[in-house]
Amino acid sequence: MQSSGESFDALVIGAGAGGLFAAARLQHLGYRTLVVERLDKVGGRASTNDIDGFKVNNGAIVIETGGITEETFREVGADFDVRSPHPPLLYRIGGKEVDVTGGGWGLLLSKMTRSGAKLLKVLGAARSDSGLPEDELTTAQWVAKFTKNESVHGIFRNMCGSVFAVGSDELPARVFLTYFTRKSAFKTFGFCPEGTIGIWKSLVRAIERDGGQVWLSAEVESLSVQDGKVIGATIRRDGETVQVRCAFAVSDAGPAATVSLVGPDNLPEDYRAEVRRTDRPTAMITVNFASERRLIEAPGMVSFAKTDRLCYLANFTDICPEMAPYPWNLYVGTSVPKPSVGQFDEEAETQILMEELRREVPGFDEARILSVAVTRDGWPPQRAVAGFDLPHTTPIDNLWNVGDGVKEYANGGTTACAETAQLVVGEIQQQFAVPVH
Repeated sequence: MQSSGESFDALVIGAGAGGLFAAARLQHLGYRTLVVERLDKVGGRASTNDIDGFKVNNGAIVIETGGITEETFREVGADFDVRSPHPPLLYRIGGKEVDVTGGGWGLLLSKMTRSGAKLLKVLGAARSDSGLPEDELTTAQWVAKFTKNESVHGIFRNMCGSVFAVGSDELPARVFLTYFTRKSAFKTFGFCPEGTIGIWKSLVRAIERDGGQVWLSAEVESLSVQDGKVIGATIRRDGETVQVRCAFAVSDAGPAATVSLVGPDNLPEDYRAEVRRTDRPTAMITVNFASERRLIEAPGMVSFAKTDRLCYLANFTDICPEMAPYPWNLYVGTSVPKPSVGQFDEEAETQILMEELRREVPGFDEARILSVAVTRDGWPPQRAVAGFDLPHTTPIDNLWNVGDGVKEYANGGTTACAETAQLVVGEIQQQFAVPVH
């Protein structure tokens, strides 16, 4: 059954981080906005599942504070319920957990190697373009130029995995250094007591408060293109096919999916080829576990110097006890497989992670395993390796992409989604006057 739908200024495809950041900004500015999400909940690859009362995140676990994410919530008048642990991050070096809060790279490197001063000097030089290495050099190769220290290599490898969901042998050194010397670099972050989905629900409330709509369990089947512009969409909702009209569209479905929605014939071959070239999703493996006995002393996150795969542990319930039934403690351990881009042995890589969790978390064998998740391919932690993203613009003048497939250079995670949304909405403002409804 087909029915004619409403007319909106903005159609946003997908209620993941990028889509909701964009929609909240657009609706707050006065553009009548519709968000269409095929799942029955918001958040996409940064959402939360309820498993027997435990709020288990299915992707992004931390939210940056004090940066563009929190700024977006403030601008659109949405509650930002994020609690920050103190210290936020400890490094396990030589069997001890080291707090480098306030000391930065200098303190961290001094704890691991006498050659730290040399690395620190090069890191300082990277603050200028002339101090950045050539594009072809990977982060692992760059570190190897200055030290053979295994702990230093481990820290850099696990930072690449934690921030960019890719190994240090696959991430360009130029990207890593740009992020850690010029970007906000997640200096402060926290957890939402509802699970990460809580902050996305807050954005939905702001969107609906300002007059926008969010349709869940609804799927955009195709975009209608006329004279080189998107004029509407065919949407499947409640068993019906609905036609919706729009002045412009923003896609958070990823560049490859956006091409399919538009139809390849409506896009030039060179753009389609570029989408295929940059469609290189990364991968991570995550174990969510719980224990009635406290297993991790750190109040937030722990990163490692001497692991093969395990990038970090997170302890949620020290500051967000609401995430687990009393008296349970909720944790997560995450690894980046080898290779982190392309095909890998899921069973073998998962086993490596489990073995490292047993080694690094005393009492892990008695813990309750809530879920083991492998995020990859069409449901990845990042749709493109940082440094190899597409532009957020498309050959269609009134169609934009947002999200982690079109990140700005050397950014990652939900922060990158907030940034792309801000940039896209700024361009929309220049092109489309806010209509009077």
